[in-house]
Parts: sequence; structure tokens; C-alpha cells
Amino acid sequence: MAAGTANPEQDPAISGGKSGAVSDAPAGNWVDRFAPRSWRPYLRLARVDRPIGTWLLLFPCWWSLTLAEVSYGHPYPDIGLLALFAIGAVVMRGAGCAYNDYVDRDYDARVARTASRPIPSGQVTPEAALVFVVALLATGFLVLIWFNLFTILLGVASLALVAIYPFMKRLTYWPQAVLGLAFNWGALMGWAAVKGSLALPPLLLYAGSVLWTIGYDTIYAHQDTEDDLMLGLKSTALSFGEDTPFWVGSFYVGALLLWIAAGFLAGTHLVFFFGMALVGLQMAWQVSTLDTKDPRNCLRRFRANRDVGLAIFLALVTDTLLSWWAGLS
Repeated sequence: MAAGTANPEQDPAISGGKSGAVSDAPAGNWVDRFAPRSWRPYLRLARVDRPIGTWLLLFPCWWSLTLAEVSYGHPYPDIGLLALFAIGAVVMRGAGCAYNDYVDRDYDARVARTASRPIPSGQVTPEAALVFVVALLATGFLVLIWFNLFTILLGVASLALVAIYPFMKRLTYWPQAVLGLAFNWGALMGWAAVKGSLALPPLLLYAGSVLWTIGYDTIYAHQDTEDDLMLGLKSTALSFGEDTPFWVGSFYVGALLLWIAAGFLAGTHLVFFFGMALVGLQMAWQVSTLDTKDPRNCLRRFRANRDVGLAIFLALVTDTLLSWWAGLS
């Protein structure tokens, strides 16, 4: 979102100002500490100083890839494909964030939390930001062409969703749904990279991931409700209000059911379903302890979804390894 409460983990003494650090980035991140000064504005523009979004973009890719390997009975996912998706996630998340900041630059300049971002603070001009977006998209395409033709075409198709997302919060209270559609496209691409086609398991995985994103981004958006109201922007957080725990819990339950169905149809085993039970407990903790009036509480629960992604990936990898080993015994 374009606006919100200041990051409670950020130390104002070392944020913004002459250092150029972004106020809603974690204090002492590696970009502010170690990156060459001339690179820092662009790394901040690409959100390299805040990797949580990259993880949330990457994990559906890795899930889908591993799920396809499960269906083939392979012992582990292809390491080369895992690496390509990792590079692609970093690059395309950076392109999406830079493009979003370009579109939202006038809003960001009016809010304390976002005014220190590279474009409104003057570290990067709007024109330079667009050139940077194009450069990242070109890099992403160079990664994409290592995949099969079907996956290449599928990846290009995702750009339509990326292009319209920043405008949705001006038009609908459901921008999180559009974000979910765009952000989880990798749940289709991972399977396609292995199989060269789509099937019901990746479609169910994708649908579940969209619901997951609506849930966690609604939690995140509760940091921004006051500023969104001031700016006339919309979100599911504003729409759900005090009923947010019920809605987020419903989205999470739907996501779990769809993920379990995807795993079942792809041929996963008990290990995967045990992992999903643990994921359900983690999601239940998020919902049961959520305080939408406390930005620190919301941020912690939002970031906890990296653990959800990791747990599902490890459950799938463990499932493939144990199933392969059992087949040799």
C-alpha cells in the first residue's frame, strides 16, 4: 500500500535524513550498511533491503516445482530450476516494487512512512525509476528464456496483472485479490517448468495461494488504514474492519484446503499432510493473536508467513525424498 504507520522496528535515529535510508525498512539492513552508495537508492527502490516480499513471491514457485517432481516420483526438485526461480523472484519483485513506487509517487510523498522512499525523497527521479523497471524486466526475461516455451508464454502473461495492480487500491476495496493473482503466478509456472503444461494440482495450488495472500496482505494493510482513509485509498483492511480475524481465518482455511487437495491429487504422502497440519497451527496463531490496532503486532504476523512458505516447501521436499527412499527399499 502507499501509506501506513511507521515501521516499529525502525530506529528513527539512523533512518532517512542524509543517510538516504528508507524509514519503513528494518534498521541496519545490509543495503544501508554495506552496499555501494551509488547503488543504494536503486536497491531500496527494488526493496532489496526488505526481503520478505521476495520470499513470499518465491515460495509458490518452489512449491509448484516440487509438487510436479512429486508427481513424477523424483527424489528432489531440480536445483537449476530452483535457482532460476530464485533469481527471477528477486528481479521481478524489484521490478514490481519500483513500478508500484513510480505509480504511487504522489501519494508516497504525502505520508511520513513513505516520504523517504527513493522517488519522493529525490534519490531517484521518476524517469530513472522507469528505466530501472525496464532494465529489471529485461533481466527477468533473460531468466525466463531458460524455461520451456509454455512457461515463457505463461510468464509474459503475468505482466498484465503486474501492470494493473497499483491502480486497484484507487478503484476497489479488494486490491489484495489482484495482488494475490499477480504475486502467486509462480504457483502455475513451477509446474509448467517441469511438465510443459498445466493441470488441476497447480490450479488448486494457485487458488489457495491467492487466498493466502489476501489473508496476509489484509493483516499488513491494517498498518495503513489511517493514511489510506486520508488519501482516499481502499483495502480489504478497511472493508473488513473489526471482522478482519474472521475473514483472514476464512481465507487461511480455504488456502489450506486447496493446498491439501493439490497435494493429494499430485500424489503426496503422509509427510506433506503432517506439514500442512503444522502450517494450520501457525495460521491459527496468527489469527487468534491478531490485534489490528497494533502495527507491531500486524507486522510480526505478516512476516510470519515466510515461515508458512518455508514449512510447506520443506514438507514437499521431505515427502519426495522419503518416498524415493521407500521406493528403493
